[in-house]
Amino acid sequence: MTEQTPGTPDYTMGFSEDIVEVLKRSTVEDSAAYLLPHLRPGLRVLDFGCGPGTVSVGLARAVARGELHGVDMEKSQIELARAVAEAHGQENTVFHVGDVLDLPFTDGFFDVAHCHNVLMHIPDTHAALTEVKRVLKPGGIMGCREMICESSFAHPDAGGVQTAWRGFEDLVDADDGHAQMGKEVKNHLIEAGFVHVRITAAFHVFSEPEELDFFYGLVTRWFLAPEITGAAIKYGAATARMAENIKAAYEAWREHPGAFAAIAFGQAVAVKP
Repeated sequence: MTEQTPGTPDYTMGFSEDIVEVLKRSTVEDSAAYLLPHLRPGLRVLDFGCGPGTVSVGLARAVARGELHGVDMEKSQIELARAVAEAHGQENTVFHVGDVLDLPFTDGFFDVAHCHNVLMHIPDTHAALTEVKRVLKPGGIMGCREMICESSFAHPDAGGVQTAWRGFEDLVDADDGHAQMGKEVKNHLIEAGFVHVRITAAFHVFSEPEELDFFYGLVTRWFLAPEITGAAIKYGAATARMAENIKAAYEAWREHPGAFAAIAFGQAVAVKP
């Protein structure tokens, strides 16, 4: 595949160590369980925006004897995905550096397409879904799981905790993303020509000590990192004082015995007519 300008040039999350760790923690069981009933051995699956491949290998396992093709715009993620697949012994995987707006596959190549937290970062949702629909067979399945930022939370709020969520929403939107994609995705799928769209919702909960430590570290090391807060301040999504308040609020949150956090998702399964 030739190098090209990706359809998501301003990927809000970036590829820091902390974000890659977030991506690597995802599995097919916790991130794509809604899609598993639609998979069977022998199918050919597209996982676009596959990241480090930890969900991809689970999808590949579910369709063994079939094929899993993972696509991501970031070369480092594709290298990780290949290593993960090798470690899991999933030989029915192929990973490509590429762009969902210009997929290197013929029309009707796939039985199933999947993405997790990808559409929310693509400015032109319609173009992405139209391209994915092109490479699906008639009757092919599209499955996607996307965040609903405004329904995500950390509790209790000692003052400033939810400010971080609002700042993240503003940052995604400033990068021409879609912070509420999880509740908008049904309409996007319908407008792209998919039918039989079914929506469910789910929370990913952080409540055990190790999970709380991870979540706290993500906020303090990633969201409050200079490159992120700098971008948020530049876009008007935060101020220096706000960042200080968020840090203090999350320190108080982590020490609270009732602390927990939850990320909200909308999950969609649709069919290409």
